[in-house]
Amino acid sequence: MRTSSSRRGRRAAVAAVAVVVTGTALLTGCGSDSDDAAPGGGKITLRVGTFGSFGYDDKTGAKLYAEYEKTHPNIKIEESNVADGQKYWDTLKLRLSRNSGLADIQAVEVGFIAEATGPTMADKWVDLSKEGGADIGAFLDWKVKQATTADGKVIGLGTDIGPMAICYNKDLFAKAKLPTEREAVAKLWAGDWGRFLETGKTYQKNAPAGTSFHDSASGLFNAVVSSDPVQYADANGKLDWENSPGVKKAWETAVAAAQGGLTAKLRQFDEKGTWNAAFKNSKFATVACPSWMTGIIKDQAGPANQGKWDIAAPPVAGNWGGAFLAVPKSGKHAKEAAELAAWLTAPAQHAKVFAVNGNIPSSKDTLTSSAVQDAKLPYFGDTPVGRIFSGAAARITPATISRYDGQVKTFLTDNGILDIEQRGTDPAKAWENVKKLVDDKIDQ
Repeated sequence: MRTSSSRRGRRAAVAAVAVVVTGTALLTGCGSDSDDAAPGGGKITLRVGTFGSFGYDDKTGAKLYAEYEKTHPNIKIEESNVADGQKYWDTLKLRLSRNSGLADIQAVEVGFIAEATGPTMADKWVDLSKEGGADIGAFLDWKVKQATTADGKVIGLGTDIGPMAICYNKDLFAKAKLPTEREAVAKLWAGDWGRFLETGKTYQKNAPAGTSFHDSASGLFNAVVSSDPVQYADANGKLDWENSPGVKKAWETAVAAAQGGLTAKLRQFDEKGTWNAAFKNSKFATVACPSWMTGIIKDQAGPANQGKWDIAAPPVAGNWGGAFLAVPKSGKHAKEAAELAAWLTAPAQHAKVFAVNGNIPSSKDTLTSSAVQDAKLPYFGDTPVGRIFSGAAARITPATISRYDGQVKTFLTDNGILDIEQRGTDPAKAWENVKKLVDDKIDQ
């Protein structure tokens, strides 16, 4: 998803997708002792804590839980899913510090993986290179490296990556007198986020009433920074966001979009569902579209808009989001949880999730397989989704990440860009507010 927050930075997420078990608790819906294996080998319950759209569930996903339960009759799986990836992570950190209230498997977004592998958390997780039977060599090397601790433990198994495109509403483009064929659309902004803004200005001149070119300035910020090889950290992994050319470019682009009236002024993944409703009601014409976003569009735009959305190459290739499955050591069923995590992230399951949800897999062979290369998603008609996103994945240059990327990203988007976009805050003042938050909240 998945994909960080703000995000599967996914925010790293979406309004809660088909939750397997009902509940409002942020991570697991409160654990209890009643789910221990019954005497004599009865069923055990494995709880999976996620954010965003991982595509495992039995309603709108790939029905992986049902498949696993069928071959493991002693196991019942319950997923708890939340919309806000930052709140999910904050709660997860608190529960890790207490070794209490945790799911048996916890998803970790890439924006927080450096913190999860860092000195204060590294010993909280099962080493999945030794437990569960995962084939570590099957994953992209850079994905494994991101989830590896200083002493060589692999604490997370890659779910997806977030190669980026631009998803656009063909009906709205046509009404605004813009081309609708994907290659022609991509040429409008090829190679330059500035050209993307110029296309937005053209759209707004003929925009259907009540619509905007782009959904969110914060989403645009995440897309632009994700397309730069230098983001929040320097080459040594030390937080250096103020001097980052990627952050500067993303900030300036997002501010220009917000002040130029090109956005619908929405907060992505908001808990009130306003952003979700705007998909259904066709309130914006474009959204920065890492691969995991296709599942969100399908779920939120709904059947009435099937065939109206298409996918074009982005101005600059990038990777926005992606996630991992990790197993807390304190879980009662750590062995079984590690085995389930390994199965859910195996190449065969990566392919199944992609076929249903569009999440681009982080396993090497699956990424190059015909299942992905030749894939189309019914919701997007004849769009060659597999070729578009796998081609973008091949051009990814992974950025160095720090322990604080997720937090800084949230400050920049939710406390910086969003204030400019929704409240008219002066950009210089908003930047200073972000600096103060980083200074106050992050102890480097």
